[in-house]
Amino acid sequence: MTSSLDWVLLVAVVVLAGAVVAGMILGARALKRLQPGKPVVNPDDPQFLAQKDRQERSLAQLRSAADEASSAVDDAKAAAATARAEAAAAKAEATAGRAEAKRVLEAAHAEADTILERAHRQAEADAEEVRAAARRSGEREVALLNATAKESAAEVERRAARIDERERLHAEEVERLVERERRLAAVEADLAQREQALARRDAELREAEDKRRLELERVAGLTADAARAELVEGIEQQAKREAAILIRDIEHDARSTAETRARHIVVDAIQRVASEQTAESVVSVLHLPSDEMKGRIIGREGRNIRAFESVTGVNLIIDDTPEAVLLSCFDPVRREIGRLTLEKLVLDGRIHPHRIEEVYDSARHEVERLCDRAAEDALVEVGITDLHPELATLLGRLRYRTSYGQNVLKHLVETAHIAGIMAAELRLDVPTIKRCAFLHDIGKALTHEVEGSHALIGADLARKYGESDDVVHAIEAHHNEVLPQTIEAVLTQASDACSGGRPGARRESLEAYVKRLERIEEIAGGKSGVEKVFAMQAGREIRVMVRPEDVDEIGAAVLARDVAKQIEEELTYPGQIRVTVVRESRVTELAR
Repeated sequence: MTSSLDWVLLVAVVVLAGAVVAGMILGARALKRLQPGKPVVNPDDPQFLAQKDRQERSLAQLRSAADEASSAVDDAKAAAATARAEAAAAKAEATAGRAEAKRVLEAAHAEADTILERAHRQAEADAEEVRAAARRSGEREVALLNATAKESAAEVERRAARIDERERLHAEEVERLVERERRLAAVEADLAQREQALARRDAELREAEDKRRLELERVAGLTADAARAELVEGIEQQAKREAAILIRDIEHDARSTAETRARHIVVDAIQRVASEQTAESVVSVLHLPSDEMKGRIIGREGRNIRAFESVTGVNLIIDDTPEAVLLSCFDPVRREIGRLTLEKLVLDGRIHPHRIEEVYDSARHEVERLCDRAAEDALVEVGITDLHPELATLLGRLRYRTSYGQNVLKHLVETAHIAGIMAAELRLDVPTIKRCAFLHDIGKALTHEVEGSHALIGADLARKYGESDDVVHAIEAHHNEVLPQTIEAVLTQASDACSGGRPGARRESLEAYVKRLERIEEIAGGKSGVEKVFAMQAGREIRVMVRPEDVDEIGAAVLARDVAKQIEEELTYPGQIRVTVVRESRVTELAR
């Protein structure tokens, strides 16, 4: 640091010396210009005055430069003195730093020696601990090896003992085998003696049999061949009887199997068809926005209601029912047209005879479109694509026809599905049987227009529009008005009965079904000792819970027989009803 300051001061002095030298040179030149010997110039000459002014200014600048150089030299000297003082202070500080560093280094050496000595002592202590731990580990391993050796020796002793025991048992087994061979030899000798005795006895028996046969022939007056023929004849008669019994059993098994198979097919078909529960609709109800609309429907002196009934053919019943009117008609299609007509008139608000006729035409076309759409949807669902358009139109009219609360068009679709499932189970012609079942009630669309049974009317329609003989016969025979002659007719009858007879399909059937279930539970619940009764599986099974302290095992059997007998006597039901009596004993104890 001191050398750098010396160099800075040296450079400053050199620069100042150069500046002084330059000032002196410029002053000398100015003095030369003022020396005599030059031509005299007029003091009043302007050029002389201007040059004099310039020289004076130059002298003034030289003096100021000299003064500045002197001040600069003084400043440089002062700076040099300050630098020398700072250098001296820096040297003193450096000397003190060297002394401090030396002292710190000596202290560090002393501390390092102390730490090294402490580390040596710690290392010796750790080494001693490691040696002690190694000594203890070695002692444990030696003890473990000794224990293992002792266990091995004990195991060897145990194995030797087991080997000795096995040798002893083997020797005993050898002795038993020898004894057994000795007994077998004795038994063989005994058997040989017995065989000889049996041979002698057999010979004696043959001689006795020959004597007995000769005596029988003498007494009966028959030879052996004649007796054999008589015996064969008796055996033949017995075999025929047994064969007849076997044939009867086989036929009975075949009937029971066929009945079970048929029941399985029907039940499977019903279970695979999901149908809704229906309710019979006798009249149509139209809700009104307010009771004052009734007066507008009736009109002045009743002209609107008379015009409505004459145009639509539907009886309009207006009574005290709040905000509602009833429409009654035998023809369900006509009743739906009337309901839709009245609904549009109420929404429009203009009710007069001319407007009634206009709205009636619009409602009639809309109902026809709805019927056609319903027929198309039903045909697509069943899978029939080649039906005559007139038959399709008649099917659409069944959309608003009900039978005991069951919609006829939905009944036809359901019947077709059930028949198709049964036909598939029996490996028959599924499309033909589904067609027969789907068209079996087509005559109901014309029962209010044509006299006669709907089965015969439907058969005439199917024959008229080109259906096959099997389809026509199935339609006319599904209510036994014509004796069924084909499997298609039989399956149509079965599927029709399944669809119409299931619980919830028709209003009257549902009521009878519920009453039968209630009566079954009443019969079982009235017996002594009965706690609970459950009718299950659509009334085909009844489970009776009895109190075990009141009814014993024999009493449970008697109760089941009494309930079954009373159900047989009082109720009418399809198939059979299983009565199950459940007697359960429970013992409960608390562990405290």
